[in-house]
Amino acid sequence: MLTIYLSGEIHTDWRDQIIAGAADLDVEFTGPVTDHAASDDCGVAIMGAEPDKFWHDHKGAKLSAIRTRNGLDMADIVVVRFGEKYKQWNAAFDAGYAAALGKSLIVMHQDEHQHALKEVDAAALAVVKEPQQVVDILRYVLTGKLP
Repeated sequence: MLTIYLSGEIHTDWRDQIIAGAADLDVEFTGPVTDHAASDDCGVAIMGAEPDKFWHDHKGAKLSAIRTRNGLDMADIVVVRFGEKYKQWNAAFDAGYAAALGKSLIVMHQDEHQHALKEVDAAALAVVKEPQQVVDILRYVLTGKLP
């Protein structure tokens, strides 16, 4: 069984598409908390309120990093999706962390981000545009079969 960490953009259903497409493969999927408010507020919800927004965000980011680092450390393959609408600095950080760990990295984004992500793409073993391409990669890696 391969463990696949799905990182990045949280505003579309790309994760669901990959999970559904790979339902017959021997894989398990992990990833960050994709509830934006929960991710932002986890630190203060667990460790107490902060009057300053900087420290509010700081607590949340550090607590979320425990989950993220653990997930990236345990993953066999890391998929990082960069969406069209928002700048995902955390996704770029996850891609760099995964590359530093020597993880097999698949990056997903559209053409408009090609230049901005050229260094991230250079660290990846595959760069794709669509969730189905990730499923096809996983199927090939596990079975040797092409779509």
